[in-house]
Amino acid sequence: MIIVAPSLLSADLFKLSDQLKTIEASPAAYLHVDIMDGHYVPNINFGDKFVREVRAQTDLTLDCHIMVENPEQVVFDVAKAGGDILTFHPETTRHAYRLIEEIHKLGKKAGIAFDPALGISAYEDLLPIVDQVLVMTVSPGFGGQQFIEAMLPKIAEVKKWRAEKHAHFDIEVDGGINAQTGRQCVNSGANVLVAGSYVFGNGIQESIQKLSQL
Repeated sequence: MIIVAPSLLSADLFKLSDQLKTIEASPAAYLHVDIMDGHYVPNINFGDKFVREVRAQTDLTLDCHIMVENPEQVVFDVAKAGGDILTFHPETTRHAYRLIEEIHKLGKKAGIAFDPALGISAYEDLLPIVDQVLVMTVSPGFGGQQFIEAMLPKIAEVKKWRAEKHAHFDIEVDGGINAQTGRQCVNSGANVLVAGSYVFGNGIQESIQKLSQL
């Protein structure tokens, strides 16, 4: 089953309530919320206040991608605001293992994200305890980028590792996802597709429907 996670980074915030209703009427199961601090990535974007505002308007799973230095300083607030899946970049903290445990203690799912330059091998010890692995298919922090096809082998590598270790995490991809690149990612092993520009620029329900059927 393919899970579609429309990225609110590409939403029209002036029409957010209407767009959320449109998404709720589609096959999408998640909403993807990017949280940025201006340090790990140059942009500053949504925080826990935005998560709380979205939570008040929908029961969809809030898939929160935390792109900040020292994520342990923000995960509690994001969880309290209503985030359901908290995914962070393991190289941004010295205490990744403990942070995953803390997220689980909050009753939330924990994920780790790999940007295009980060290899899997250095963080293999974390994979058995996470609920989701996010493979970035663009450089993190900006919407509308071109899909990096060289990330397809990394997706396949994560899938192979999961099978060999009998793990059960979801494999998510984010960046440049459309019907064509989404199919490539699904064929490589992904089952969660984050899409922003494609969804909000081409008819929300139609785009989500296409992705969900890949």
